Amino acid sequence: MLEARWSRRSVLKAIPRLAFGAVGIAHGENQQSVRWSAGTELPKTKVPAHATDCHHHIYDARFPVDPKAVLRPPDATVADYRLVQKRLGTTRNVIIQPSTYGLDNRLLLEALGQFGRASARGIAVVNPDIADAELKRMHAAGVRGIRFNLVQAGATTLDMMDPLSKRVAPLGWHIQIHALADQIGAAKDLWNRVPCPVVFDHLGRLPEPQGISHPAFGVICALLQRGKAWLKLSGFYMDTKVGPPSYADSVEVAKAYVKEAPERLVWGSDWPHPTVTENEKKPNDAILLDLLAVCVPEAAMRNRILVDNASKLYGFA
Repeated sequence: MLEARWSRRSVLKAIPRLAFGAVGIAHGENQQSVRWSAGTELPKTKVPAHATDCHHHIYDARFPVDPKAVLRPPDATVADYRLVQKRLGTTRNVIIQPSTYGLDNRLLLEALGQFGRASARGIAVVNPDIADAELKRMHAAGVRGIRFNLVQAGATTLDMMDPLSKRVAPLGWHIQIHALADQIGAAKDLWNRVPCPVVFDHLGRLPEPQGISHPAFGVICALLQRGKAWLKLSGFYMDTKVGPPSYADSVEVAKAYVKEAPERLVWGSDWPHPTVTENEKKPNDAILLDLLAVCVPEAAMRNRILVDNASKLYGFA
C-alpha cells in the first residue's frame, strides 16, 4: 500500500499541471472555432432565449450550381452552422436561398428539415411559373417568403415582383429584397404597391460615406413607419469604409434605423459571408453580434429585435 501513496513532493509537482489543465478547460469553454468566420472568441453580448439569426445561407456541393450564378462559395453545411449557433447563443434561424442555386430550392428544403419546423424558417427563390401546390409544399416545410436578389442578379427580375407578390400574399409571406440603394430608390412605387410586406437586406445597402443622406434611407424609413416594410440589421461589412472591428459608419446607419422604427428591425449574421472571397478574411461573427449591442444598448429593445420582431415576421411560436 505504501507504493500507492503519493509523496508530498509528488503532490506539489502535480499541482501546477492540474491548475494548467483547469485553466485550459476554462479557456476552451470561451472559444468556438467556426468555418468561414474569423476569430474564436465568444461574443460579449448575451442573447435571450429564442434569439434568432434572420439571415444565413447553406451551401453543399451535392447540389448543382446555377449556370448564371456569380457567387459559388464552398460547402457551408447545417453541421457548420450549428457551430455558429453554439458560438453566438442563438437558437432560431432563417435560411436564405442563395443566388448560387437559382430556382433550385432543394437544399433549402433539406436544410429546413434538418433544423426542424420549431426553430427554422426559409426564404425561397421562385419565378412566376411555380405551381400553387409547390408554394403550399414550401409553406408546410417552413418557407415564409421569396427573395429577389438584384445585386447578384440572375434568377429573378423586378418585373416578376408584381405577379409573384400576389401569389404569395395569401400565404402570409413577404418579399425579401437584396438591392443597392439606388435600385431601392428607383423602385419606390413598386414597394408601396405590392400586396405583402417588403423586407430589405443588409441595412438597405446604403453606400458610404453617403450613408443616411442617400434618398433610399428616407424611402425605407417611410415604409418601416407605415408598417409596410422590415429591415435587416445585417451585412455591416458590405458598404463600410471604416472596416472592422468597429464598422463605425455602418453602425451609425443602423442606429438611425433603430431610432426611426425599432419595432420593424431584425438581426442577421449573413454567415458564411459569401460576398467575401476565400482569399479575404471573413468577418468575425462574434463582433457582428456585439455590434447589435452598440446599436441597441437597451437589453429590452435588443430582445425585441432578436426574439419578438423575428417571431412576428417569420411566424415562430
